[in-house]
Amino acid sequence: MGNDALLDLNMAGVKWELSENTEKQNIKKIPQQQSLLSGAPTNKPVIIPPSAPLTLDTVKSMVERPNDIDSLVRMIAEFNHPLRASATNVVLPNIASKPNGLLIITDFPSIDDDLSGKILSGPAGELSDKMLSAIEMSRENVSIIPLLFWRTPGGRTPNREELDLSLPFVNKAIEMLAPKIVITFGTLSTNEIAKTNLNDVHGKEIQTENGYTIIPMYHPNYLLLKPSAKKDVWAALQNIQKMLKNP
Repeated sequence: MGNDALLDLNMAGVKWELSENTEKQNIKKIPQQQSLLSGAPTNKPVIIPPSAPLTLDTVKSMVERPNDIDSLVRMIAEFNHPLRASATNVVLPNIASKPNGLLIITDFPSIDDDLSGKILSGPAGELSDKMLSAIEMSRENVSIIPLLFWRTPGGRTPNREELDLSLPFVNKAIEMLAPKIVITFGTLSTNEIAKTNLNDVHGKEIQTENGYTIIPMYHPNYLLLKPSAKKDVWAALQNIQKMLKNP
């Protein structure tokens, strides 16, 4: 492992520690006075200082290191986010092998995502795949990135710190992929990426200073609960299809 990789892991809060001798239970105990005179170990535990706290500035510095999207994804896989300890799997982005200019930013992982390690799994994933298929697209040409790469305990809404430590990776991925259109699936992703309320802008085009268009849409989970909203999503999808065909 190179020095840069070790630095990245260290900055991410990964601690490299020397473990105690696994056979110490087989060593005969020596009285403290005798052990000090003889120079033998006292079997006192080694106190390892805690690693430096993970800060937003640290993460922002980290994401400037990768030169391509594959390297960024590997960094996400190794990143020691506070939610990592409670999550079953790291839910990595789906990076399109044949990109067509469309990128989806979705909310934090569901329990299905957490168990499979795949973003937009289960019924919501099946519906999102059908939505893409309806406009002649698939995960092969549409990248999908979650706001968070780890499920929160019990599926609760992530707090500000949890989001802030993940968003630099999301923003860097958007920069690297350079999409024409970004769909934000759900309330949270619309709030964080489009900086607005989903109900006010669903299906509308929001132009950004970075050259891509954001189109907020209902999350597939919402559509499963309220099928009547599918007509609004269908209209937005048709508009996206036209935009990609006629740039």
